[in-house]
Amino acid sequence: MSRITAGLVVLLFLTGYVNTGPGTTPHLKQIVIGRCYDYVTLVKPSSRYNCEEIWREFEEAVIRRDPCSVRVKDYRRMFRLTPQSLPCDKLLFWSKTRGLMHSYSAVTRRFLTLEDTLVGYIFNDLIWCGQEERDRGFDYNSCPEWSTCVNHPVYSLWKQASQNFATAACGNITVLLNGSIPNAFNRKSMFGSVELDNLNPRMVSFVNLKVVPNLEGPFVESCSQGSILDLIKILETRGFRWTCTDKDEYVPTVALMLMLTHLVLMQAADSFSSVWPLDTDDSPVCEEPKTVFL
Repeated sequence: MSRITAGLVVLLFLTGYVNTGPGTTPHLKQIVIGRCYDYVTLVKPSSRYNCEEIWREFEEAVIRRDPCSVRVKDYRRMFRLTPQSLPCDKLLFWSKTRGLMHSYSAVTRRFLTLEDTLVGYIFNDLIWCGQEERDRGFDYNSCPEWSTCVNHPVYSLWKQASQNFATAACGNITVLLNGSIPNAFNRKSMFGSVELDNLNPRMVSFVNLKVVPNLEGPFVESCSQGSILDLIKILETRGFRWTCTDKDEYVPTVALMLMLTHLVLMQAADSFSSVWPLDTDDSPVCEEPKTVFL
């Protein structure tokens, strides 16, 4: 490697442009404030939150900072504006089962996930990072990958949200894990590194583990093998009472629903491409989506 090339690599590393991903989600402000208003008017009409102030404190935590130097405590003022009491016996934690988790929650209709809270609802699937230069605002071109920063702006927010969610847990809680992959329980995951450590054995009656494989397999881990045994050992060491099942009555229904949804989407995509071939100039022109504020 030449000295010029080596110097360029070092410069890119020092400026944080190694392993960059997509930039800040377009129209971030409109999405955040719009989702907040949706939550207080449609999801939880009895709640009272100042959506504009939540945005201002969020923005203040992120902009004019290096995108790898946004700490958990930088969001402290924003989280003070979003207090939320959570019910006992209803919290659902998950790791590497995102799609299944939402479907499982919808089918059973008895669980509350982090994404059902105000902060989770607002920031779900969004990306953001600021720019250290004064008055440059958010970076819409690129943001660093989570793996490149300890103090990533997205990770720091979700870490605090996950900690709050786990701290509030009481009664019976449920943990959904993927039985079709090795290391279904990973100590470095958000559940393994943040939520598990913030569960209180004096507040939580039972930790109910549900190990859920894909409908077609493979069947890699279960209550009696794999990393699930490591999780059970941690629970016992910390004084939690627990149950574990890898044969849940709702799982076939949920897995079938996910598979049917995938098939429907694939058929819709095929139908669209047959009507509007992508290699012609006759494709329909999509207008910019309009945001409606209630």
